[in-house]
Amino acid sequence: MNVPKDLKYTTNDEWVRVEDNIATIGITDYAQDQLSDVVFVEIVAFEGDELSQGETCAVVESVKAAADVYMPVSGTILEINEALADSPETVNEDPFGAAWLVKVELSDSGELDKLMDAQAYLDMERDH
Repeated sequence: MNVPKDLKYTTNDEWVRVEDNIATIGITDYAQDQLSDVVFVEIVAFEGDELSQGETCAVVESVKAAADVYMPVSGTILEINEALADSPETVNEDPFGAAWLVKVELSDSGELDKLMDAQAYLDMERDH
């Protein structure tokens, strides 16, 4: 299981990469593996929307299931990954790179302290 050390993680298998108060959000390698072949990605937020930590920002559907993706942090949506509409399989191929879902401007950077580092996330997944 691929778990980059420079990211933060949630118990719901989302990841966050922060650069200059901008958070890029996606789902983890573990999540895409559990979903199997992703066939549809719907970003349910729009640029300019303000979402709170825990709100749904996307739905990822696979041949096995559909999964809501929750905001790991609060912020204003700056960009959505529109390429996933035409290429949902990118979620399986590159979950930590090209398959990012949304980019947000953080409204409360303190929320990052509540997220897990890579080791804590690995420990949680091993306990499943």
